[in-house]
Amino acid sequence: MVHVPPGITLVVGLGISGRAICRHLARQGVPFMVADTREKPPGMAAFCSAHPDVALHCGSLEALDIEAVEEVVVSPGVDPHHPTLAPLATQLNPRTGDPRLVGEMALFVRATSAPIAAITGSNAKSSVTTLLGQMAQASGVNAAVGGNLGTPALDLLVQQPDAGLFILELSSFQLETTPRLGAAVAAFLNLSEDHLDRHGDMQGYCRAKQAVFRGAQHAVVNADDPMTFPCEPVARLTHFGNQPPKGHDFGLAIEQGRLSLMKGEIPWLAADQLAMVGQHHYVNGLAALAMGDALGFDQTAMCEALKAFKGLPHRSEFIAELDGVKWVNDSKGTNVGATLAAIEGIGANLKGRLILLAGGVGKGADFSPLAAPLSATARCVIVFGQDALRLEEVLADQVETRRVFDLEAAMQEAYALAEPGDCVLLSPACASLDQFVNYQARGDAFRYWVEQKVRFASEATS
Repeated sequence: MVHVPPGITLVVGLGISGRAICRHLARQGVPFMVADTREKPPGMAAFCSAHPDVALHCGSLEALDIEAVEEVVVSPGVDPHHPTLAPLATQLNPRTGDPRLVGEMALFVRATSAPIAAITGSNAKSSVTTLLGQMAQASGVNAAVGGNLGTPALDLLVQQPDAGLFILELSSFQLETTPRLGAAVAAFLNLSEDHLDRHGDMQGYCRAKQAVFRGAQHAVVNADDPMTFPCEPVARLTHFGNQPPKGHDFGLAIEQGRLSLMKGEIPWLAADQLAMVGQHHYVNGLAALAMGDALGFDQTAMCEALKAFKGLPHRSEFIAELDGVKWVNDSKGTNVGATLAAIEGIGANLKGRLILLAGGVGKGADFSPLAAPLSATARCVIVFGQDALRLEEVLADQVETRRVFDLEAAMQEAYALAEPGDCVLLSPACASLDQFVNYQARGDAFRYWVEQKVRFASEATS
């Protein structure tokens, strides 16, 4: 048994966020030690070099005696319901008033008095976070952008110490260990099945996401998804969605013959002015506009930023048109809700049919919501990876399916099947870790394959 000294902070998890937690505690002069369940976690050598006097325990958490620890700070990848850790969640730290078990965001909230704009949801968090950051910049607001996206929140405190606003993407893993965020504006974009292997069921997943509203001054929620509405009263509430809005809410409506992004009855800009195409992108833009409006950003500057925004890599990213067929990379579609948004957003304006590439690690999700929209828009669904058979079993009655081993085989199959006017969409509805290190690597493989095909086609005709 390894005894953790009394009065010390224990950091559990040596990932990106865990190392940021360690750097923060070191700057604060707080004594701490680190535990990681892996025998040789990545980054261990760099950590030991940066913190040579900090004890590091690698291996089972059951080997730790943490009875005397003052506080345990868990990385997002660490399940706070682990039997060794869970009892601390119901015990209070007399010094802070928080539970003895917290996450990185609890430390962040203690360390800053600057306002926070927080974005969570199953899908589109990164897009809305990035877009809101660009709107802030266009409005002359000194904002720091990060969290689950890019730079860890605790590192932002050092990188941009004079920031007047922190715009943070927050995952359910980060929020479930945040006692009180106290955001100036908190947005819950949508909810669809994801991470059920961690949260148990949709109720547990939703409950973790709802923590974004603890202490919030203003909530921004999806009018089309009641699961995003705050469970407890919030002083101010704004809705966004794909229907004509009421009052001071944000939505879509036809104005003078053009689909427009509206605040109440007032059009702010027409959808055809945006660089992004697809109704799901328009709704993401509305969410960012609603947050920026709540924060007092300049309306004209926000609209100009939205018109210029082309989206993020791996999020419904147009790669190329090859022989009259569009190839779109939505590798970030790691759950059913994200893939549904891509299917509906792209399929609505498609001249031909959709060929969907899907598969990977399904994380226990129910794939059945994909069946109806695919039956209406898809020529074929090509499934691959660990949960290919599960996808095939759910979809085969509604749409033609073909099962292959990996993504490259799926692309070859799609290339042979596609007809002019079609779109080949990589939106897997699954995580990538069965065959790739992350969804970015999966999307990069898709992009490289398509670009090679385009290059070979160009050389053949020159």
